[in-house]
Amino acid sequence: MKRIAIDMDDVIADATQKFCDMYEAEFGIRIAKHDFLGKEFHEVVPTEHQKFVYEYPFRKGFFQDLKVIPHAQEVMLRLSKKYEIFIVSAAMEFPLSLSEKYQWMSEHFPFISWHHIVFCGSKSIIKADYLIDDRIKNLKNFDGKAIVFTAPHNLKDEYESFTRVNSWVEIEKMFL
Repeated sequence: MKRIAIDMDDVIADATQKFCDMYEAEFGIRIAKHDFLGKEFHEVVPTEHQKFVYEYPFRKGFFQDLKVIPHAQEVMLRLSKKYEIFIVSAAMEFPLSLSEKYQWMSEHFPFISWHHIVFCGSKSIIKADYLIDDRIKNLKNFDGKAIVFTAPHNLKDEYESFTRVNSWVEIEKMFL
């Protein structure tokens, strides 16, 4: 059975929307996803707000109530019937995220066993046939087929050696 490794943030969990929501709650300024157009979140806020934005994912609770990316649940359930699915997150970067991400997975993807959830620092150790991720740094050293999942921050990036997908519907068409 072929193995698909799938990132969490901005692939199955909408971390970008959480940044937008927290920023609006804190500063009263609404930033929409389309404001990014290939930029990181800190690049679209005033300089004096950047240090606060950097701290968001280090705060308790940041990862516990992220919205699920549309169609991720049903497509992953169908994929799990034909592929070995692993969730792979560089969660070590944000120490408070470990239990929150695990609880989030248990709530939204109960069909993914804890045996198939990998929290790591570097995804370079991952051995799978496919890796679906929104970050080029995680795809560069991957030995299998690297698939870039479109997220606001990577909209302008061009990846000649990687396949780009824009939605879970596209992933379903690719694999099923």
